[in-house]
Amino acid sequence: MTSYQKINNLSGWIIFIIASAVYIFTLEPVASFWDCAEFIASAYKLQVPHPAGAPMFLLIGRMFSMFASSDVESVGFAVNLVSALSSGFTILFMFWSINLLSHKIMKIKVGEANTAQTIKIIAAGAIGSLAFTFSDSFWWSAVEAEVYAMSSFLIALVFWAMLKWEVIEDESTENRWLILIAYIIGISIGVHLLNIVALPALGLIYYFKKYKNVTFKGIFFALLISSAILIFIWQFIILGVPNLIGKFEIFFINSIGLPFGFGALIFGLLLVGGLSYGIYYAIKKEKVTLHTFLLALTFILIGYSSYFIVMIRSNYNPPIDQNNPENVMTLLSYLNRDQYGSRPLLHGQYFDAEVISQDRGDAVYSKGKKEYEVTDYKITTQHDPNRTTILPRMYSGAPGHPEEYRRWTGLRNNEKPNFADNIKFMFRYQLGHMYFRYLMWNFAGRESDIEGAGWKTMFQDTSEMPEIMKDNKARNNFYMLPFILGLIGIFFHYKKDLKGFSVVGLFFFLTGIALILYLNSPATEPRERDYIYAGSYYAFAFWIGFGVLAVASLLEKAIKNPKVAGVVAGVICLIVPGIMASEGWDDHDRSDRYFSVDAARNYLASCEPNAILFTGGDNDTFPLWFVQEVEGFRTDVRVIVLSYFNTDWYINQMRQNAYDSEPLPLTLSEEQVAQGGKNDYLPYMANTGISGAIPIDRYLSLIRSNNKSLEVPTSVGSYNMLPSKQLSLKVDTSHVKSLGIIPKDKENMLVDRMIWTVKGNGLEKKDLMILDIMNENNWKRPIYFNTTSLNGIKMDLRKYVIQEGLTYRLLPIERDNVQEEFVNTEVMYDNLINSFHFTNTADPDVYYNENYRNFFLNHRSVYTALAKSLVSEGDEKRALEVIEFIREKVPNEVVPYDMTALDYIQVYLATGNEEKANEVINTLWEQNLEQFQYLVNNELIYMGRERQISFAILSQIVQVMRQYGMNEQAVEYQDQLRVLYERM
Repeated sequence: MTSYQKINNLSGWIIFIIASAVYIFTLEPVASFWDCAEFIASAYKLQVPHPAGAPMFLLIGRMFSMFASSDVESVGFAVNLVSALSSGFTILFMFWSINLLSHKIMKIKVGEANTAQTIKIIAAGAIGSLAFTFSDSFWWSAVEAEVYAMSSFLIALVFWAMLKWEVIEDESTENRWLILIAYIIGISIGVHLLNIVALPALGLIYYFKKYKNVTFKGIFFALLISSAILIFIWQFIILGVPNLIGKFEIFFINSIGLPFGFGALIFGLLLVGGLSYGIYYAIKKEKVTLHTFLLALTFILIGYSSYFIVMIRSNYNPPIDQNNPENVMTLLSYLNRDQYGSRPLLHGQYFDAEVISQDRGDAVYSKGKKEYEVTDYKITTQHDPNRTTILPRMYSGAPGHPEEYRRWTGLRNNEKPNFADNIKFMFRYQLGHMYFRYLMWNFAGRESDIEGAGWKTMFQDTSEMPEIMKDNKARNNFYMLPFILGLIGIFFHYKKDLKGFSVVGLFFFLTGIALILYLNSPATEPRERDYIYAGSYYAFAFWIGFGVLAVASLLEKAIKNPKVAGVVAGVICLIVPGIMASEGWDDHDRSDRYFSVDAARNYLASCEPNAILFTGGDNDTFPLWFVQEVEGFRTDVRVIVLSYFNTDWYINQMRQNAYDSEPLPLTLSEEQVAQGGKNDYLPYMANTGISGAIPIDRYLSLIRSNNKSLEVPTSVGSYNMLPSKQLSLKVDTSHVKSLGIIPKDKENMLVDRMIWTVKGNGLEKKDLMILDIMNENNWKRPIYFNTTSLNGIKMDLRKYVIQEGLTYRLLPIERDNVQEEFVNTEVMYDNLINSFHFTNTADPDVYYNENYRNFFLNHRSVYTALAKSLVSEGDEKRALEVIEFIREKVPNEVVPYDMTALDYIQVYLATGNEEKANEVINTLWEQNLEQFQYLVNNELIYMGRERQISFAILSQIVQVMRQYGMNEQAVEYQDQLRVLYERM
C-alpha cells in the first residue's frame, strides 16, 4: 500500500509539473481576443463582466493579479496563469482518477497492486492524462484567462473526490467527502455551470457502492434521483433563491412598506434559521442522511455566496458593470442570462413559422424611489401552431439562419422543412459538425484554423497541396492514433468493468451529446465552440489511458513477463501524447504574441483626445477595455459598445464619469430610455404627410416632450415612430471653423446642413442615442466609429466620415463618392507611423490564427488607404514609406498577403517601382494560383470563401497589370486563369 501510494503521489505531481510547465511556457503574456480581455480587466478591479459573471473566477484572478504589483503590463500574464495552473491541477486529478478506475478494471483494491500492476496503472494514468494535456481544445483554454480551465479543474476535482469516496469504508468519513463535493459544486457555480452536468454520473458511483445487487430499475432510479438533484441545484438554488428573495422584497417593500433590502434580510434569516434548526434536529434525532443532506445544501449555498460580490461591486458603479445587477431584481435577470434570449428544447417552431401574436408575459420589476415598480413586461411570442414540432432543431428565423438551415439539409428556397429535415440538421450539423468534428480535432487531427475546418488530415493527399495550406500551423495530423487507442480503451473498459464503463460513458454523454441537445445551437455561431465540450474530451482521455491497459494485456500474452509488458506498453503508447505535443505546440504557443493588445492600443491611438468611439462586438471592444482598465492607456476616450447602447442600464452608465472621460452629452431622460418604453424601436411610418429631411433637433424635442403625434399603438404597448427616412443636422460652420477640426485641404467640403438616410424600416434605441449625442455635442468632442459600428448603425453616415487610422471620424464635410478612400492624410500618417504598436509581429515563429489574421488585414487596409491617398496628393515619398512600413511590420512570411496586397502593387506601379511591384505580384500570384488550383480539384466546403477570394485576387492582378500597361504579362496570367476557371 505504502509503496504504491508513494509512487502514485510522486508520479501525479510529476505529471502536474509537466502539464503546468507546458502551459506556462506557451501562455499568452497579454489578453487574448474574445472574453479573455474582459475577464482580466474585470478581475483586476473586481468589476462586473457579462452574465453570468463568474465571480469566483474573478476573485481568484484578482488575487493572482496582485503578483504583478505595479507592473500593469504583467497583469494579463498573471491572470492567464490562473488558467495554466488550473489546467495543471486538472491533469493531476485526472491522473489519479484514471488510476483509481484502473484498479477496478484489474480487480484489485486500491494500494494492493504488485509491481507489474503498478507499472500498468501508472502508465495508463500518465498516457491518458498527457493525451488530454495536449488535446487541442483543453490546451487552448489552458493558456488564456477564460473560465473553462478552472471549470475543468473543478470537474476533475469533483470526479476524483467521488472516486475517493467510493473506496472509503467508514460512513462518517464518507459523509465528509460528500459534503466536500457539495462545497466544490457550490464554488463551481461561481465559475461555470458545467460542473452540475456531471451529477448523474456521480449518482451512478453512489448507487454502485451502496447497492451491491445492481438492477436496471436501480440504475433508473439512481439516474432519476441524481437528475432531480441537478434540477434542484439549477432551479431551486441557482435561480430559485434569487427568485424567492425577489418575491420577499416585493412583498415586504411594496405591501408592508419596509425599506429596501428588508425582504432579502428576512429571507436570509429564515433560510439560515431553517437550515440551522434542520441540522440541529437531524443531530438530535440521529438522522444521518438528513444531516448530511442539509450540510451539503449549506455548503453549496456557501460556495454560491460568491455571487454577493456581483451585487456589491455593481453598487459601486464601476466602468465595466454589465446589466447593472446591483439589486435582487437585476441580479435574477443577470443569472438568468435574459439578454441572450431562450431556445426551444422539447417543442417549438420551425424557422419559417409565422408569428401570430405577441403578448405581455411576466412583469419586470425595477427599483424605484420608494418601492419596486413594474418597468417592463417579458414578451411571449406565439407562432403558427401548424409549423411547430417536437424536438425543434431548426427554430431560428434570425438573419442568415434560414439560408444556413437550408444549406445543411438541402432544402430549396421556399421549401418548408419537415420533421425529417429537423432530425437531419440535428445529426449533420449539431452532432456531426458541432460535436463529432471537434472530438476528432482533439484526437485525430485538424485540417487548419479556418472556421469550419474538418479533421480528415490523415486521408488527404498533400503532394499537390499549396504551401500556404500546408504551412498553416494549426494543421495537425495525429494519424488517428489517440482516437484508435481511445476506441481500444472503450472496448477494454466495457469488457473488464461494466460499472466503471457506465460511469465514464455517462460522463462522456452528458458533457457532449446531451449538452449539444440542450444548447440547441442555431445554424451559425460567431466562432468555433469546441471549448464547451472539454468535459467530454476529458472522459474520452480516460479511455485512452485504459487503452494502455489493453495493449499491456495483449503484450503480456506474448512476452509472458507482466512487468516488461507494462513498460513496453507504456513506451509504445507514449507515442500518442508525444505526437499530439509535437504537432500541437506551434499553434498553441502564444508566448510571444501581443497583437490583440497592440490592436486595441492602435484603435485608441486613432482617436483625438476626449473622443467618443463606437465599437461593435467582443473583439472590437474587450481588448480596448483591457488597455484602459489595466494599463491606463487613453482613458480619455469613451468606448461605447453599439449593441449595449440599446439597453437602459448601459445608456445610464454613459451619464457618469469614467476616469478621464466626461459623461456623454445625453438629453433624453432615464424614463425615456427605459426598457419597455416607447423608444426601444422607432418604426418608419410612411404616408405621414412629411416630405424631405427632418431636423434631428426638432425630432428629439418631440420625443423629449412625449409628443402624442409620434405614438404608434401595438399589441404589446406603444412606440414612437419615425415619420421620414431622411434626417438632417444644422451645422454652425463658423463655430466648426473656430474649433480647427476640419483638415485644411477639406475646408471647401464643409456644409451647413448634413442630410442622411435611414437604413431599413426604422431606428433602434442605439441610433436614437447617437442622434442625441450628435445634436447635443455640437462638435465639442470628436466622434468616431470603427468599421463594425459604422456598418451596424441604421443610418448611412458614410459621406460624413473621414479616416484617421483604424477609426472614422464624423465631420460636417460632405463627399460625393463614398467608394473612394477619404483620408485625413496628415493626422493618419502621424497615427500610423508614430503611434501604432506592432510588438513582435515580424517574427515568423509567432502563431496568428484566423481571427488575428483578420485584424492584420484591417491594419494593412488602413495603411494602403493612406498610401493611395498620398499618391493622389502627389506625395510619392511618404506613400512608399507607408507601404514599406507595413510590409516590414507584417510580412508575407508571418501573415500571407491578402486582398490588400493588390494596393501594394498599385502604389508601387503608380510611383514607378515596377521591380517591387513585380515582387509582390509574383508572390501573390503564385500563392493564390496554387491555392485556387488545389481547391478547384479538391472539394473542401469550408474553404469555399478562400477559393472565391483567391479567384478574385487573381482576376484583380490581371486588371491591375492591364491598367498599368503590363499587357504581355497580363495576357499570360489571364490564359492560366481561364483554364482553371473553365475547369471550375
